Amino acid sequence: SGGSAWPRATAAAAVARRGLRAVSCQAFVQETEAERLALDKEARQSMEEHMKKVEDLAAEGNIRAQKTAWKWRVRKQIWDYLEDNDLADRPRPVHNRIPNFKGSGEAGARLAQLPEFLAAKVVKVNPDTPQKSVRIAVMEQNKVLYVPQPRLRTGFFSRLEPGSVPKSQFKYASTPGGMRELAKAVETLTDKTKIDIVVIGSVAVNPENGARVGKGEGFAELEYGILRMLGQVDDSTPIITCVHDCQVVTKNLPPAGMELMKHDVPVDIIVTPTRVIIVNPEKRYPKPTGIYWELLSKEKFDQIKVLQNLKK
Repeated sequence: SGGSAWPRATAAAAVARRGLRAVSCQAFVQETEAERLALDKEARQSMEEHMKKVEDLAAEGNIRAQKTAWKWRVRKQIWDYLEDNDLADRPRPVHNRIPNFKGSGEAGARLAQLPEFLAAKVVKVNPDTPQKSVRIAVMEQNKVLYVPQPRLRTGFFSRLEPGSVPKSQFKYASTPGGMRELAKAVETLTDKTKIDIVVIGSVAVNPENGARVGKGEGFAELEYGILRMLGQVDDSTPIITCVHDCQVVTKNLPPAGMELMKHDVPVDIIVTPTRVIIVNPEKRYPKPTGIYWELLSKEKFDQIKVLQNLKK
């Protein structure tokens, strides 16, 4: 019996270690969840403060605030709903982001089977997390991938050629760090490559008129306007978004008496984890035809070198 004491002790120690790991893992999960809830609370407070500023400016007669206050109400409604109903996915909280959502992979797979996507040779995709599966699908189908550089501050687009990345690196290549390392920066004013479809992220979209609300920074609009100016896209280039079903809304997008601004980018096709919605082109809002310099703030113009080069 003395010979069996060591195996029994070893087994007991292993059980104890597993128990400790389980406890520490549970503690980590609880800590992470507590951290997420704290961040969520902070994000909501920040959102409330921002909305109050916009509403106050609108009440004071600020025209721009009056035209955009409704968008912030829509954003808050969607962001809160995604978090409250645990439909959001990491990174969380989703406030002030193009929100990642549970089912984004399914939506991306559905988008990748659209006839427009299958026929495309060159695809522009936004860099946000919910469209990661779309960027991977572009690589899997041997298409040219264009992804905007973060906030357009260092350049315009990064371009990834078909076959330039092994399949084992597709996931990494679909991240901002991977694009930075593996893709080539595009010389904006000399690149005339025709882009076949544009994929953009959204906070909310209207299936009846294609109206879209983004996260509020205007980069999707700038990217599209620049591409129109350069002739890389035109009015017939499909604009596709993939969102959660709860982000598809018909009420107050826009509210009665309000319209989209002329630089706002509408969508042609909406893809969710469960369905594909084709917007009636006769009812869709018109697409921007370029950059509307008079609507561009001096701050944004000074931050983005591409715009400065275009204006010269």
